Amino acid sequence: MNTILLVDGYNIIGAWPELRELKERDFAASRDRLIEQMAEYQAFTGIRVIVVFDAQFVQGIERKYKNHKIEIIFTKENETADERIEKMAISLNNVKTQVHVATSDLTEQWVVFGRGALRISARELLIEMEQIHRDIEKDVRVTVKKKPVSKIPLTDEVAETFEKWRRGKL
Repeated sequence: MNTILLVDGYNIIGAWPELRELKERDFAASRDRLIEQMAEYQAFTGIRVIVVFDAQFVQGIERKYKNHKIEIIFTKENETADERIEKMAISLNNVKTQVHVATSDLTEQWVVFGRGALRISARELLIEMEQIHRDIEKDVRVTVKKKPVSKIPLTDEVAETFEKWRRGKL
Protein backbone atom coordinates (compact mmCIF):
# COMPACT_ATOMS: atom_id res chain seq x y z
CA MET A 1 0.00 0.00 0.00
CA ASN A 2 1.22 3.50 -0.86
CA THR A 3 1.21 6.12 1.86
CA ILE A 4 1.01 9.88 1.41
CA LEU A 5 1.59 12.45 4.14
CA LEU A 6 -0.18 15.78 3.63
CA VAL A 7 1.38 18.45 5.84
CA ASP A 8 -0.41 21.65 6.87
CA GLY A 9 2.74 23.78 6.58
CA TYR A 10 1.96 26.85 8.65
CA ASN A 11 0.18 24.78 11.30
CA ILE A 12 3.31 22.65 11.80
CA ILE A 13 5.55 25.74 11.81
CA GLY A 14 3.38 27.25 14.55
CA ALA A 15 3.45 24.03 16.58
CA TRP A 16 7.13 23.01 16.46
CA PRO A 17 9.25 25.09 18.88
CA GLU A 18 12.33 25.31 16.60
CA LEU A 19 10.24 26.45 13.60
CA ARG A 20 8.06 28.81 15.65
CA GLU A 21 11.19 30.54 16.99
CA LEU A 22 12.76 30.70 13.53
CA LYS A 23 9.53 32.17 12.11
CA GLU A 24 9.87 35.16 14.46
CA ARG A 25 13.29 35.98 12.96
CA ASP A 26 12.90 34.83 9.35
CA PHE A 27 9.53 33.65 8.05
CA ALA A 28 10.84 32.22 4.77
CA ALA A 29 13.61 30.36 6.60
CA SER A 30 11.02 28.60 8.78
CA ARG A 31 9.27 27.36 5.63
CA ASP A 32 12.59 26.21 4.16
CA ARG A 33 13.52 24.40 7.37
CA LEU A 34 10.16 22.58 7.44
CA ILE A 35 10.70 21.54 3.82
CA GLU A 36 14.18 20.22 4.68
CA GLN A 37 12.75 18.29 7.65
CA MET A 38 10.01 16.76 5.50
CA ALA A 39 12.59 15.83 2.83
CA GLU A 40 14.50 13.91 5.51
CA TYR A 41 11.25 12.28 6.62
CA GLN A 42 10.43 11.21 3.06
CA ALA A 43 13.95 9.92 2.40
CA PHE A 44 14.03 7.92 5.63
CA THR A 45 10.50 6.50 5.57
CA GLY A 46 9.84 6.25 1.83
CA ILE A 47 6.47 7.96 2.38
CA ARG A 48 5.47 10.54 -0.26
CA VAL A 49 5.21 13.98 1.37
CA ILE A 50 3.16 16.94 0.15
CA VAL A 51 3.44 20.21 2.11
CA VAL A 52 0.57 22.68 1.70
CA PHE A 53 0.90 26.38 2.59
CA ASP A 54 -1.88 28.98 2.70
CA ALA A 55 -1.78 31.63 -0.02
CA GLN A 56 -2.52 34.33 2.56
CA PHE A 57 1.21 34.68 3.24
CA VAL A 58 2.30 34.43 -0.41
CA GLN A 59 -0.02 36.47 -2.60
CA GLY A 60 -0.77 35.61 -6.20
CA ILE A 61 -1.77 32.56 -8.14
CA GLU A 62 -1.49 29.00 -6.95
CA ARG A 63 2.01 27.53 -7.15
CA LYS A 64 3.20 23.94 -7.09
CA TYR A 65 6.80 22.85 -7.22
CA LYS A 66 9.21 20.21 -6.00
CA ASN A 67 12.08 20.87 -3.65
CA HIS A 68 14.27 18.14 -2.14
CA LYS A 69 11.97 15.69 -3.98
CA ILE A 70 8.91 16.66 -1.95
CA GLU A 71 5.88 18.43 -3.36
CA ILE A 72 5.12 21.94 -2.12
CA ILE A 73 1.82 23.65 -2.81
CA PHE A 74 0.90 27.27 -2.15
CA THR A 75 -2.89 27.44 -2.42
CA LYS A 76 -4.61 29.85 -4.75
CA GLU A 77 -5.84 33.13 -3.35
CA ASN A 78 -8.93 32.77 -1.13
CA GLU A 79 -8.28 29.03 -0.65
CA THR A 80 -6.98 27.84 2.70
CA ALA A 81 -4.52 25.02 3.21
CA ASP A 82 -7.30 23.21 5.13
CA GLU A 83 -9.62 23.35 2.11
CA ARG A 84 -6.89 22.10 -0.23
CA ILE A 85 -5.89 19.31 2.17
CA GLU A 86 -9.53 18.18 2.49
CA LYS A 87 -9.87 18.01 -1.32
CA MET A 88 -6.59 16.14 -1.66
CA ALA A 89 -7.47 13.72 1.15
CA ILE A 90 -10.59 12.76 -0.80
CA SER A 91 -8.95 12.57 -4.24
CA LEU A 92 -5.78 10.72 -3.18
CA ASN A 93 -7.29 8.23 -0.71
CA ASN A 94 -8.20 4.92 -2.35
CA VAL A 95 -7.80 1.16 -1.96
CA LYS A 96 -4.09 1.32 -2.83
CA THR A 97 -3.24 4.61 -1.09
CA GLN A 98 -3.55 5.63 2.55
CA VAL A 99 -3.46 9.36 3.23
CA HIS A 100 -2.21 10.78 6.53
CA VAL A 101 -2.70 14.44 7.41
CA ALA A 102 -0.27 16.22 9.75
CA THR A 103 -1.98 19.10 11.56
CA SER A 104 -2.89 20.10 15.09
CA ASP A 105 -6.09 21.80 13.95
CA LEU A 106 -8.70 19.62 15.67
CA THR A 107 -11.50 20.57 13.28
CA GLU A 108 -9.30 19.70 10.31
CA GLN A 109 -8.35 16.40 11.93
CA TRP A 110 -11.99 15.38 12.28
CA VAL A 111 -12.90 16.49 8.75
CA VAL A 112 -10.08 14.52 7.10
CA PHE A 113 -10.72 11.54 9.36
CA GLY A 114 -14.33 11.60 8.10
CA ARG A 115 -12.97 11.56 4.54
CA GLY A 116 -11.00 8.35 5.18
CA ALA A 117 -7.60 9.88 5.90
CA LEU A 118 -5.66 9.23 9.07
CA ARG A 119 -4.49 12.10 11.21
CA ILE A 120 -1.18 12.76 12.89
CA SER A 121 -0.76 15.70 15.25
CA ALA A 122 2.12 18.15 14.95
CA ARG A 123 3.50 16.79 18.24
CA GLU A 124 3.38 13.18 17.01
CA LEU A 125 5.16 14.17 13.79
CA LEU A 126 7.81 16.05 15.79
CA ILE A 127 8.41 12.99 18.00
CA GLU A 128 8.71 10.83 14.87
CA MET A 129 11.19 13.31 13.34
CA GLU A 130 13.28 13.29 16.53
CA GLN A 131 13.41 9.48 16.38
CA ILE A 132 14.41 9.61 12.71
CA HIS A 133 17.27 11.99 13.58
CA ARG A 134 18.45 9.62 16.33
CA ASP A 135 18.31 6.67 13.91
CA ILE A 136 20.28 8.60 11.28
CA GLU A 137 22.94 9.60 13.83
CA LYS A 138 23.21 5.97 14.97
CA ASP A 139 23.59 4.77 11.35
CA VAL A 140 26.31 7.38 10.74
CA ARG A 141 28.21 6.36 13.89
CA VAL A 142 28.11 2.69 12.86
CA THR A 143 29.29 3.54 9.33
CA VAL A 144 32.15 5.71 10.61
CA LYS A 145 33.30 2.98 13.03
CA LYS A 146 33.58 0.40 10.25
CA LYS A 147 37.09 0.39 8.84
CA PRO A 148 37.49 -0.35 5.15
CA VAL A 149 38.87 -3.84 4.71
CA SER A 150 42.32 -3.98 3.13
CA LYS A 151 43.49 -6.95 1.11
CA ILE A 152 46.95 -6.39 2.58
CA PRO A 153 47.24 -6.58 6.37
CA LEU A 154 48.54 -3.25 7.67
CA THR A 155 49.68 -2.18 11.09
CA ASP A 156 47.70 0.64 12.68
CA GLU A 157 50.70 2.95 12.22
CA VAL A 158 50.95 2.27 8.46
CA ALA A 159 47.17 2.55 8.05
CA GLU A 160 47.27 5.93 9.82
CA THR A 161 50.09 7.12 7.53
CA PHE A 162 48.12 6.06 4.45
CA GLU A 163 45.00 7.82 5.79
CA LYS A 164 46.96 11.07 6.31
CA TRP A 165 48.43 10.70 2.82
CA ARG A 166 44.93 10.10 1.37
CA ARG A 167 43.66 13.27 3.06
CA GLY A 168 46.65 15.29 1.83
CA LYS A 169 48.05 15.87 5.32
CA LEU A 170 51.52 14.46 4.62
